[in-house]
Amino acid sequence: MVGNGWAVMSRARPVASMGAAMSLLLGASLTPTAAVAHDVGITSVARVFIDQVDERRYVLSIVETGLPPLDDASGLLPGHCRLSETGRARPMRGMPMVPTLPFACDRELAVDDVITLPWDLAGVVAVVRWMDGSEASAYFRGRGRSVTIRLGDLRAGGGSRLGLARRYSVLGAEHILFGIDHLLFVLGLLLLVRGVGALVATITAFTVAHSLTLGAAVLGVVTVNRGAVEAAIALSIVLLAREIVVGHQGHQGHLGRRSLVHRRPWLVAFLFGLLHGFGFAGALGEIGLRSADIPLALLSFNVGVEAGQLAFVTALLALHRLIGGSVRSRAPRLEPALGYALGALATLWFFDRLPGLV
Repeated sequence: MVGNGWAVMSRARPVASMGAAMSLLLGASLTPTAAVAHDVGITSVARVFIDQVDERRYVLSIVETGLPPLDDASGLLPGHCRLSETGRARPMRGMPMVPTLPFACDRELAVDDVITLPWDLAGVVAVVRWMDGSEASAYFRGRGRSVTIRLGDLRAGGGSRLGLARRYSVLGAEHILFGIDHLLFVLGLLLLVRGVGALVATITAFTVAHSLTLGAAVLGVVTVNRGAVEAAIALSIVLLAREIVVGHQGHQGHLGRRSLVHRRPWLVAFLFGLLHGFGFAGALGEIGLRSADIPLALLSFNVGVEAGQLAFVTALLALHRLIGGSVRSRAPRLEPALGYALGALATLWFFDRLPGLV
């Protein structure tokens, strides 16, 4: 196991580690030979490289600072693998000396093999460079006091495409369902839009818009300041909340003319969807990207986002139908109250995210 000098780190929250994983993956996937070591005490995300030397021999290299070498294969390597020599620091392509762990296996690593790292971290970015010259990378979340690297997620072949689609679909669904700001924006649209046809058009416009900017950001066509995007997303919810309150007043006859947001909600959803797409792009750092995998990854991530979004909308509509009778008499007071609550929360988010602009 790891030496006694190893101090257990507190695990970063998955959302907090998302940006760290994104930057590490970009460095690992796009420029693996010029990676720079990071302090895992800050990011709580480490990188390891696995190089296949020949058919049955491998070298595991630890890139980050703050992590001791792994000198014991007990519980670390697959059962058919063993240390071939004591781990020591070696030069790595484009890098200074890094701790390494050479090991040999009775057969070539297969899709059902795992490497378990005894580290209490938010996650690990694993980069594999196979003997045939192909490379693969993926992000693996921490599970308690260990991180499990599944070789099946890093192997080339027919099964990996299905695995890639599954991982990105799940990631997209998780991001929308656990991304409270995106969910509240969708909730605001539901409160604002009247009629099923208008609701379908509005949600569709939001979907098309965030798909466009998500693709543009991942492909590197557009580069934006992440802090500015997050602050702008909070402002989009503030504007939506204002329109919910104003729209209620107009519905009650206090306003003579409805705003563009009420007359063309799909247009507003499209414009703000462009912002939310840049926000979604950050989540793709959760799992490694190779250039050949980008089209399928984008498609799968969008499918996951839309599945999560559809599940949320369906749940809200079902809840409304279930309790609609009991709250209908209170609707004139409930709708503006929700608008004020959304606006207050989004305003707090905006000021909280302002430091990210610099």
